[in-house]
Amino acid sequence: MRVGEARRAAEGWVRRYGRGEGGYLGAYVAGSTVGMADDAELPDTSDLDVVVVSAAEEAPPKVGKLRHEGALLEITWLPWAEISSAERVLGSYHLAGSFRTDTVLDDPTGRLRALRAAVEPRFAAPEWVRRRCADARHRIEQGLAAVDPAAPFHQALTTWLFATAVTTHVVLVAALRNPTVRLRYPAARAALTEYGQAARYPRLLSLLGCADVPAERVRFHLDALARTFDATAPVARTPFFFSADLTPAARPVAIDGSRVLIDQGDHREAVFWILATFARCHAVLSVDAPALAARLEPEFRAAARELAGVGDPAELPGRAAEVAGFLPELWAVAEEMTAARGGPRP
Repeated sequence: MRVGEARRAAEGWVRRYGRGEGGYLGAYVAGSTVGMADDAELPDTSDLDVVVVSAAEEAPPKVGKLRHEGALLEITWLPWAEISSAERVLGSYHLAGSFRTDTVLDDPTGRLRALRAAVEPRFAAPEWVRRRCADARHRIEQGLAAVDPAAPFHQALTTWLFATAVTTHVVLVAALRNPTVRLRYPAARAALTEYGQAARYPRLLSLLGCADVPAERVRFHLDALARTFDATAPVARTPFFFSADLTPAARPVAIDGSRVLIDQGDHREAVFWILATFARCHAVLSVDAPALAARLEPEFRAAARELAGVGDPAELPGRAAEVAGFLPELWAVAEEMTAARGGPRP
């Protein structure tokens, strides 16, 4: 499917379902397809992220992944208050990228296009790039501070894993790239290479613990994850914010997408999402099927040990401290990338 076809399918879903919700204000595209041409190919392992904006103070629950007119869509509701000013959007590293170009699917009030008109001219300004890099760095620092080795293993690993992986987002924000989720590591590698900083990339992998992991072991643990995923989806009952990523509709992204990375030689880049999905499965199983969780946990622990070097949760504070110690160097890289496009340094 082409990106343009997926966007038209998203427009159809919005017209049919989104507009009927109380407080509906409009919808736009986010995620990895932002900036892609309509005739670009959308892989079967990717979805189209659709954000539906609501005037309500608290948006409806996330719809999640679904098929509509042949396209795999991920539907998320967002309160207008979160994007109510251009300055708020410009300073948010996970929101600004959607308004650097025309991503609007529906805009009955005109608010979204007005917001884009205010954000786009200032998006690449060095002061806003630095502010968004600082936003991402703050996300890392918050996550590292929250690492708790006494928490359930899936929770402790998730906290450390996501905080560590946001290091790629600092790079992507500095490069004016979309801070994608599943493909953040290959995207960061490409950005660093473009800016003459390719030598910095192995450090990002070493912080995750996968710099030297062989492809066959990543493939082995992906097979184990596939078994856990297929056991989790049918028993999942309790809603989590990531529940949409653990459904049969999401399997092409969660499992097949990682297999594609391995097959193309990016096995180390697949480790982040493999472990993230493993941990999410166990978060669900711990609540909805504890006996099944206990039976499957050895495979999860083995994956964390072999792919990220985390054999014991007691090791996580030390690993978090290693990431924290790297932040000044990461900030210097972001500064060099920002300065390379011109503009005064602070």
